[in-house]
Amino acid sequence: MKVYPYKRVTGEIALEVTSVRQEREGFYQHDLETWAFSTQERVVALHQMERADWESVRLGVSVTLPSKELVEGPWTDVSVVAVLTEKATNSRTTARLERSLADDGAWNGHLRFWRSAYRTRAELSVVVVATVDGVRGRMIGRAENPWIVDLIARTPVRQREMTINEVDFTAGPEWLRPFRDAPWLVETSGDLPTVHLNTGFEGVSELLDSSGGPLERAVRDMLAAQIATDVWTAVFHSAVSDLEVDEHGNPQWPGGWRDSVLRGMLTDVLPDHSEADALREIDARRKEGSGWNELQPRINYAAGRRAKVAKNLGAAIRTLDTSQRESRA
Repeated sequence: MKVYPYKRVTGEIALEVTSVRQEREGFYQHDLETWAFSTQERVVALHQMERADWESVRLGVSVTLPSKELVEGPWTDVSVVAVLTEKATNSRTTARLERSLADDGAWNGHLRFWRSAYRTRAELSVVVVATVDGVRGRMIGRAENPWIVDLIARTPVRQREMTINEVDFTAGPEWLRPFRDAPWLVETSGDLPTVHLNTGFEGVSELLDSSGGPLERAVRDMLAAQIATDVWTAVFHSAVSDLEVDEHGNPQWPGGWRDSVLRGMLTDVLPDHSEADALREIDARRKEGSGWNELQPRINYAAGRRAKVAKNLGAAIRTLDTSQRESRA
């Protein structure tokens, strides 16, 4: 919990996306149907839309503020700003909204962002700023339920554990080219972990998509388990490194996928601790360095358990043994 030295809005700040428009400068402006965004899921899905050559998207944004509280509170010069951010690219786009003439607490406007600035999943939120105690530009509130703007999703669904991105590391984005010899790469900087599968590494994608004989399936499952182990290891380290602390210095559960990763893996990493104690212990060990290296085998063990390495390795060995017996018969 973050403490502010001034009064902030306590009422609900509701954010809605009301329209989505594809644009290409000098060519077209195309309003998408409501299938492209879901009010229930709070997601805008922009992959495989009606035009593939779009350059930018203009989002219609509507925000409702607790108008009575704003009138009675110690704030002046109130402004409402829509903010689109993506951790993976450090991109940030803002748009100032205008107060409705009906004076019903509604603020409306459009936020336009460029496709070239974003890569996978961005978060759309809104902040309210005002002059408080003579200080301008203080944030007095923000929407509690942001939207997700997903550039790689076909349908507007929020709940996903990770993103799979198949791309040739040699011909793909510049940042992936130094890793062209790697069969896959795990990225945890975004709102969801992403596994980049290198289609330039011969056979990886084909094997993962295969449904051949028992031996081929066993090798496929072992490969998937190895990838999953790398994912669990990477997301655990990412979740621990991103922990925030309260005013007393106590680490806070991070929310989202990082929260579920920590709660699931800490039971194996520090099995003799309660959840709260395990969180404090893992945060202290990482920051101080003392005992952090000793935890790495347990982190690897926890990742392997969730990836079901032992189960898949056992199945692969049995399948291989059966195959050898049949070939000798």
